[in-house]
Amino acid sequence: MLLAGVAALVLGALTLAWPGETLRVVGILFGLYLLVIGVMQLVAAFGTHASTALRVMAFISGALCILLGLLCFRSALQSILLLALWIGIGWLFRGITQAVAASSDEAMPARGWQIGLGVISALAGVVLIVSPLTSIAILTYLAGAWLLAVGVIEIATAIRIRHRAKHLPAGA
Repeated sequence: MLLAGVAALVLGALTLAWPGETLRVVGILFGLYLLVIGVMQLVAAFGTHASTALRVMAFISGALCILLGLLCFRSALQSILLLALWIGIGWLFRGITQAVAASSDEAMPARGWQIGLGVISALAGVVLIVSPLTSIAILTYLAGAWLLAVGVIEIATAIRIRHRAKHLPAGA
Protein backbone atom coordinates (compact mmCIF):
# COMPACT_ATOMS: atom_id res chain seq x y z
CA MET A 1 0.00 0.00 0.00
CA LEU A 2 2.91 2.31 0.73
CA LEU A 3 4.31 1.78 -2.78
CA ALA A 4 0.90 2.40 -4.34
CA GLY A 5 0.58 5.61 -2.32
CA VAL A 6 4.02 6.83 -3.36
CA ALA A 7 3.28 5.96 -6.99
CA ALA A 8 -0.04 7.87 -6.87
CA LEU A 9 1.67 10.84 -5.22
CA VAL A 10 4.43 10.95 -7.84
CA LEU A 11 2.00 10.49 -10.73
CA GLY A 12 -0.27 13.21 -9.34
CA ALA A 13 2.64 15.63 -8.96
CA LEU A 14 3.86 14.89 -12.50
CA THR A 15 0.33 15.34 -13.88
CA LEU A 16 -0.02 18.73 -12.21
CA ALA A 17 3.51 19.82 -13.16
CA TRP A 18 3.17 18.84 -16.85
CA PRO A 19 -0.53 18.63 -17.77
CA GLY A 20 0.13 19.11 -21.50
CA GLU A 21 2.71 16.31 -21.60
CA THR A 22 0.40 14.11 -19.56
CA LEU A 23 -2.35 14.56 -22.13
CA ARG A 24 0.04 13.72 -24.97
CA VAL A 25 1.16 10.51 -23.27
CA VAL A 26 -2.42 9.53 -22.49
CA GLY A 27 -3.35 10.28 -26.11
CA ILE A 28 -0.61 7.95 -27.37
CA LEU A 29 -1.64 5.22 -24.92
CA PHE A 30 -5.25 5.67 -26.03
CA GLY A 31 -4.15 5.24 -29.65
CA LEU A 32 -2.27 2.05 -28.76
CA TYR A 33 -5.32 0.76 -26.91
CA LEU A 34 -7.55 1.40 -29.93
CA LEU A 35 -5.10 -0.38 -32.23
CA VAL A 36 -4.89 -3.44 -29.98
CA ILE A 37 -8.63 -3.83 -29.47
CA GLY A 38 -9.18 -3.15 -33.18
CA VAL A 39 -6.87 -6.00 -34.15
CA MET A 40 -8.50 -8.28 -31.57
CA GLN A 41 -11.95 -7.48 -32.95
CA LEU A 42 -10.79 -8.16 -36.51
CA VAL A 43 -9.42 -11.52 -35.42
CA ALA A 44 -12.71 -12.27 -33.65
CA ALA A 45 -14.64 -11.29 -36.80
CA PHE A 46 -13.08 -14.21 -38.64
CA GLY A 47 -13.88 -16.73 -35.91
CA THR A 48 -16.51 -19.37 -36.57
CA HIS A 49 -18.16 -19.12 -33.16
CA ALA A 50 -20.37 -16.13 -33.98
CA SER A 51 -23.26 -15.50 -36.32
CA THR A 52 -22.67 -13.62 -39.55
CA ALA A 53 -24.25 -10.43 -38.18
CA LEU A 54 -21.96 -10.47 -35.11
CA ARG A 55 -18.92 -11.13 -37.28
CA VAL A 56 -19.78 -8.19 -39.54
CA MET A 57 -20.24 -5.92 -36.50
CA ALA A 58 -16.93 -7.10 -35.03
CA PHE A 59 -15.21 -6.42 -38.35
CA ILE A 60 -16.68 -2.90 -38.65
CA SER A 61 -15.90 -2.13 -35.02
CA GLY A 62 -12.35 -3.45 -35.35
CA ALA A 63 -11.70 -1.49 -38.53
CA LEU A 64 -13.03 1.72 -36.94
CA CYS A 65 -10.90 1.20 -33.83
CA ILE A 66 -7.79 0.74 -35.97
CA LEU A 67 -8.63 3.86 -37.99
CA LEU A 68 -9.21 5.93 -34.84
CA GLY A 69 -6.03 4.53 -33.27
CA LEU A 70 -4.02 5.59 -36.31
CA LEU A 71 -5.59 9.06 -36.14
CA CYS A 72 -4.27 9.33 -32.58
CA PHE A 73 -0.71 8.99 -33.91
CA ARG A 74 -1.24 11.58 -36.61
CA SER A 75 -1.57 14.46 -34.16
CA ALA A 76 -1.45 14.87 -30.40
CA LEU A 77 -4.36 17.30 -30.61
CA GLN A 78 -6.48 14.78 -32.53
CA SER A 79 -5.77 12.04 -29.99
CA ILE A 80 -6.69 14.32 -27.08
CA LEU A 81 -9.84 15.44 -28.87
CA LEU A 82 -10.77 11.84 -29.65
CA LEU A 83 -10.13 10.79 -26.04
CA ALA A 84 -12.31 13.60 -24.71
CA LEU A 85 -15.12 12.69 -27.10
CA TRP A 86 -14.78 9.00 -26.21
CA ILE A 87 -15.08 9.78 -22.49
CA GLY A 88 -17.93 12.23 -23.10
CA ILE A 89 -19.97 9.77 -25.15
CA GLY A 90 -19.32 7.04 -22.56
CA TRP A 91 -20.46 9.28 -19.70
CA LEU A 92 -23.51 10.41 -21.65
CA PHE A 93 -24.66 6.85 -22.40
CA ARG A 94 -23.84 5.60 -18.91
CA GLY A 95 -25.68 8.52 -17.31
CA ILE A 96 -28.79 8.07 -19.42
CA THR A 97 -28.78 4.31 -18.81
CA GLN A 98 -28.32 4.75 -15.07
CA ALA A 99 -31.03 7.40 -14.74
CA VAL A 100 -33.54 5.41 -16.81
CA ALA A 101 -32.78 2.15 -14.97
CA ALA A 102 -33.15 3.82 -11.58
CA SER A 103 -36.38 5.61 -12.50
CA SER A 104 -37.97 2.45 -13.87
CA ASP A 105 -37.14 0.27 -10.83
CA GLU A 106 -38.92 1.44 -7.69
CA ALA A 107 -37.17 -1.23 -5.60
CA MET A 108 -33.66 0.00 -6.44
CA PRO A 109 -31.67 0.93 -3.34
CA ALA A 110 -30.73 4.63 -3.17
CA ARG A 111 -32.91 5.23 -6.20
CA GLY A 112 -32.83 9.02 -5.92
CA TRP A 113 -29.05 9.03 -5.65
CA GLN A 114 -28.80 6.73 -8.66
CA ILE A 115 -31.04 8.99 -10.74
CA GLY A 116 -29.06 12.05 -9.62
CA LEU A 117 -25.74 10.41 -10.45
CA GLY A 118 -27.11 9.38 -13.84
CA VAL A 119 -28.19 12.93 -14.63
CA ILE A 120 -24.83 14.35 -13.47
CA SER A 121 -22.92 11.77 -15.54
CA ALA A 122 -25.01 12.56 -18.62
CA LEU A 123 -24.48 16.30 -18.17
CA ALA A 124 -20.74 15.81 -17.69
CA GLY A 125 -20.73 13.81 -20.92
CA VAL A 126 -22.52 16.61 -22.74
CA VAL A 127 -19.96 19.15 -21.45
CA LEU A 128 -17.09 16.97 -22.69
CA ILE A 129 -18.73 16.54 -26.09
CA VAL A 130 -19.53 20.25 -26.49
CA SER A 131 -16.16 21.54 -25.28
CA PRO A 132 -13.75 18.59 -25.44
CA LEU A 133 -10.36 20.30 -25.29
CA THR A 134 -11.15 22.63 -22.40
CA SER A 135 -12.95 19.87 -20.50
CA ILE A 136 -10.16 17.32 -20.89
CA ALA A 137 -7.61 19.89 -19.72
CA ILE A 138 -9.67 20.50 -16.58
CA LEU A 139 -10.01 16.73 -16.07
CA THR A 140 -6.22 16.46 -16.20
CA TYR A 141 -5.88 18.91 -13.30
CA LEU A 142 -8.64 17.14 -11.37
CA ALA A 143 -6.96 13.76 -11.96
CA GLY A 144 -3.62 15.16 -10.74
CA ALA A 145 -5.20 16.57 -7.58
CA TRP A 146 -7.12 13.32 -7.03
CA LEU A 147 -3.93 11.28 -7.38
CA LEU A 148 -2.20 13.49 -4.81
CA ALA A 149 -5.07 12.98 -2.36
CA VAL A 150 -5.15 9.22 -2.97
CA GLY A 151 -1.38 9.04 -2.54
CA VAL A 152 -1.42 10.89 0.78
CA ILE A 153 -4.29 8.76 2.11
CA GLU A 154 -2.66 5.48 1.01
CA ILE A 155 0.68 6.45 2.56
CA ALA A 156 -1.04 7.43 5.81
CA THR A 157 -3.02 4.17 5.78
CA ALA A 158 0.13 2.11 5.16
CA ILE A 159 1.87 3.83 8.07
CA ARG A 160 -1.14 3.17 10.35
CA ILE A 161 -1.30 -0.50 9.27
CA ARG A 162 2.40 -0.95 9.98
CA HIS A 163 2.03 0.75 13.36
CA ARG A 164 -0.92 -1.46 14.33
CA ALA A 165 0.81 -4.60 13.04
CA LYS A 166 3.67 -3.98 15.50
CA HIS A 167 1.19 -4.15 18.37
CA LEU A 168 -0.45 -7.43 17.37
CA PRO A 169 0.16 -10.38 19.66
CA ALA A 170 2.57 -13.03 18.36
CA GLY A 171 0.91 -15.55 16.02
CA ALA A 172 -2.11 -13.33 15.31
